[in-house]
Amino acid sequence: MLMRLLIRWGFALVLVMATYNPTKWNLVRWGMDNYTSNLPVVVLVTLVVLLGWIIYIRATFRSIGPVGIFLVLALVGALVWVFYDQGWLDIGNATAMTWIGLIALSFVLGIGMTWSIIRRAISGQLDVDDIEE
Repeated sequence: MLMRLLIRWGFALVLVMATYNPTKWNLVRWGMDNYTSNLPVVVLVTLVVLLGWIIYIRATFRSIGPVGIFLVLALVGALVWVFYDQGWLDIGNATAMTWIGLIALSFVLGIGMTWSIIRRAISGQLDVDDIEE
């Protein structure tokens, strides 16, 4: 189960970091630098990344919903608070806080994609999606 969680979270982390991060290696910066000279490729790559976002966001909302998203973010926020309170984190560092926000977002998406597996392991119950007719 842990390996499944790590794989799904890893894909979420790649998706989030590929879209935007504080370095120059991200889709937003690359797209802004290349849209005039290579617009078709920028549109194609952006649509592929957007498809990944739609898959992850839809699965997250279906599995944990807004309340679950809030609770996961609250857990991450409490962890950041502990790190700050212990003196391990400087919240005045905008770059560090951006990285933490991106990691928190990827964590929410990873939990959303893995929640059915976690719930089945804890409760022994299977989740079945509604079939839309």
